[in-house]
Amino acid sequence: MSEQSFWQFITEQHEKLLTQVVQHLGLTFLSLFLAIIIGVPLGILIARKRKLSGSVLGIAGILQTIPSIALLGFMIPAFGIGATPAIVALLIYALLPIIRNTYTGITEVDPAVTEAAKAMGMNRTQRLFKVELPLAMPVIIAGIRTAAVINVGVATLASFVAAGGLGEFIFGGISLNNTNMILAGAIPAALLAVVLDQTIAVLQKLSYKSVKKIQYIVPALLVIMGVIYLLTSAPDHKLKAGFTPEFMGRQDGDLGLRSVYGLDAHPLVVSDAIMYKAAYEKELDLISGYSTDGRIKAFDLYVLNDDKKIFPPYFAAPVIKTKTLAKFPELEKTLDLVSGKFNDSIMTDLNYKADYLKESPEKIARDFLVKMNLYKDPRKGNSQTIKIGSKIFGEQYILTEIYKMLIEGYTDYKVETKTGLGGTKICFDALMNDAIDFYPEYTGTGLLVLLKPSAKTVEEVSKSPEKTFDYVNMEFRKQYGIEWLKPLGFNNAYALMMRRQQARELKIKNISDLKNYLDSK
Repeated sequence: MSEQSFWQFITEQHEKLLTQVVQHLGLTFLSLFLAIIIGVPLGILIARKRKLSGSVLGIAGILQTIPSIALLGFMIPAFGIGATPAIVALLIYALLPIIRNTYTGITEVDPAVTEAAKAMGMNRTQRLFKVELPLAMPVIIAGIRTAAVINVGVATLASFVAAGGLGEFIFGGISLNNTNMILAGAIPAALLAVVLDQTIAVLQKLSYKSVKKIQYIVPALLVIMGVIYLLTSAPDHKLKAGFTPEFMGRQDGDLGLRSVYGLDAHPLVVSDAIMYKAAYEKELDLISGYSTDGRIKAFDLYVLNDDKKIFPPYFAAPVIKTKTLAKFPELEKTLDLVSGKFNDSIMTDLNYKADYLKESPEKIARDFLVKMNLYKDPRKGNSQTIKIGSKIFGEQYILTEIYKMLIEGYTDYKVETKTGLGGTKICFDALMNDAIDFYPEYTGTGLLVLLKPSAKTVEEVSKSPEKTFDYVNMEFRKQYGIEWLKPLGFNNAYALMMRRQQARELKIKNISDLKNYLDSK
């Protein structure tokens, strides 16, 4: 398959890119507008009542230290998914620089100037608007400038809660090993930050009188962009669908649904961390998922039958460089101890314990190995160190812990885990660069995301799990010097799913039924 150039990608995706830019600006401007409305009065208040300054600035500072992903997670129970949690999170991030600079700007006004204003008979309100704010304005605008640049960057994470923006391309590209997609999101985001920063810098240099002349124009522009964002991000389908960034760009995902089934579900882009619960709570009606995910059982979801077979086999197995196997001679036979010890229901049950019962991956792994009579106390080896990587979902954490316990129990190797490495691209690049020694991968991902063969080859080798495994193992060895060890035994394929009761009511059993239902609406 020939590599697509960056400009070809931009040309093909220009409509989607434009939509994402508008959504990104809308998120940034609407949250910035609300932050100004809240932050400037708060800054004025604590400048007047200085005893409150420590508490208010302290709380704003603590809120800004919360990791953005975690903050978005906290927003979901209160505001659901979509624009609202993203705007609230961005508003919180923008508050600190605006409050702090407003407070600093007003408190640093020369006392002699305010005394002169008092002597002229000005009351407190007049002094604020005629003396203090004009003198403090450059510092206040500097705070708004900082907040705007912060929000452009943080807004890329809004795609995790189905709020759109340039994060859709960035995280989709990371998951899909697609550099063009990453650049298509990252370059516009960087340019937006620079343009916004320089535009506000121009305002910063204007006199207070000039700023007053445009005081209604700027807020109006911010609100207009926010309204446009809300319109472009509103779902336009009766059945609300949410797909992960990776699923959106894969042939065994949204691309395959469109080309093979002719199905356009008008999906929102959403993180797999929240999509199952969003379906359960009726925020979404249709989601992409993983066939062995424990949350299918936890939230009583129904997996639609893939009657046209767009999802190839996804059998899990460790991937490791040939030279690494030579370096650690005991490793292969140790990892092979769990080969064939899994099936789909066993893995689903382990995932259920993590996803719903909230058991730790360590406990789940230990209990599984004990049940299989494979657990041994760690030898506390002091030999060479093996670095195990994993992607950022529960199943991978469990498999990593299983491998760690096996290696520590059966060999003298030490183990270092590097979990939560994000999507396929990050894990694979880490493996190629020797940042990790191996990680659990899936044959379907190896085939479609990393090897990217022709459609004819995909169709041929996807006919059976064995053919898929043999092909990816042969090609990985040839192209990358990487081996696929023996499969674990379960197939974690992509799947489409709905609430069981809803699927029953709509008489949807397979993906073709879904297509017919949507066409009838």
